[in-house]
Amino acid sequence: MTLWKPDPTFYPSPRDAAEAPPEKLAYVAAFDRSAQRPDALAVLDTDPGSPSYGTVVGWTDLPYTGDELHHFGWNACSSALCPYAPHPHVERRYLIVPGLRSSRIYVYDTKDRVSPQLVKIVEAEELGKRAGYSRPHTVHCGPEGLYVSALGGYGDDGPGGIAILDHNSFDVLGRWEVDRGPQYLAYDFWWHINHDVMVTSEWGTPSMIEDGVVGELLLGRKYGHKLHFWDLRKRRHVQEVDLGDQHQMTLELRPAHDPTKTYGFAGVVVSVEDLSASVWLWHRDVRHGDGSRWAAQKVISIPAEPASPDDLPDVLKPFGAVPPLVTDIDLSVDDQRLYVSCWGTGELKQYDVSDPFKPVEIGSVRLGGIVRRDAHPAAPDERLAGGPQMVEVSRDGRRIYVTNSLYGAWDDQFYPDGVGAWMAKIDAEPFTPDERFFPHGDDFRGLRVHQTRLQGGDASSDSYCYP
Repeated sequence: MTLWKPDPTFYPSPRDAAEAPPEKLAYVAAFDRSAQRPDALAVLDTDPGSPSYGTVVGWTDLPYTGDELHHFGWNACSSALCPYAPHPHVERRYLIVPGLRSSRIYVYDTKDRVSPQLVKIVEAEELGKRAGYSRPHTVHCGPEGLYVSALGGYGDDGPGGIAILDHNSFDVLGRWEVDRGPQYLAYDFWWHINHDVMVTSEWGTPSMIEDGVVGELLLGRKYGHKLHFWDLRKRRHVQEVDLGDQHQMTLELRPAHDPTKTYGFAGVVVSVEDLSASVWLWHRDVRHGDGSRWAAQKVISIPAEPASPDDLPDVLKPFGAVPPLVTDIDLSVDDQRLYVSCWGTGELKQYDVSDPFKPVEIGSVRLGGIVRRDAHPAAPDERLAGGPQMVEVSRDGRRIYVTNSLYGAWDDQFYPDGVGAWMAKIDAEPFTPDERFFPHGDDFRGLRVHQTRLQGGDASSDSYCYP
């Protein structure tokens, strides 16, 4: 694992990352909703010059059933070059893969092989006893360790938070928070690493999400609707920003990649007032001269689309509309383009965010959707279920990969006739699907697909310490 010189996929700046060679493989989390078969890591060929381009070329089954793979990440990335806690001699080699339902964390080796090889399992008991958490969700590589967010507590429904794992042994070191303040619900987290600022978001505890959307909780405005700001070094909560309890489920966070900037975007799934979805910008609060406070404002609002109740699943029939359900966003490495997935309406939107306070929509692709069921151009007669859900952007910003499953129980609520499995690649310019890249159905051996990670890193894997 130790190198004489830094891993060539570590880049000191986002500019260097954007100029790096394109990825040739994509790793995709695939899961069995019935929990009768093992989940798997599927590996896709993303090299347009390869005869197997757009197909599954590697596959690794997990050793158990019932994990429900969801999000995962690299053991090390460009943050290893940060000057205050450098680890330049580690490799971007291992995928850290949590089971959202089982609370296990798997470590897979990707070096010199197409199909990843299992090298370690962190059992739920170790995560629980050492960090106090369960239901691990999001993985980010930091300069001094691996950060893993978790939705639940150990032996209790909450609070959720962040655990730290050792870079080399992958042992659980403990809970990250020294003082969590009022934070209880958890979901995503990211940072402005040069400014010692952590940002976290909110979804719900395991009981609130694992069996689908709970109508009483949603209409009661009980899901997460806040952003939390932390002192990254001191591991202490410093501020809570409430977006308003009508804005339910504040999920994905995407800070600016430029380490001199202190802004970022947060996606909100739904407003209970009109079923719209939104994207918010967090930034320094200029009303406070010392820059110590934070503010957030809505910069994108996406309305619901009217629909006949006859075409809607039971959960939406009373509303007569399809909510966009913004379930993922992704920001290009050059901070110029924001991609917003509308899983309900089956749309991926492209925004120019060169002025982050005034995003401008410049493109849209329709695939699937609760009512529309738009086809992929590679299979024009096939009505697609699901919609663009998880989004991953290549380092150079030219390619966008999307998969169609959100979370097993939620898939079943919004697509009760089946969500299927598909993955698409969309070219950034022009903003259109690549007809050569559409693995779907049996290509994934009956499993559903969720997050994608790209070989050598992608737009949501790395943080940079140099502009």
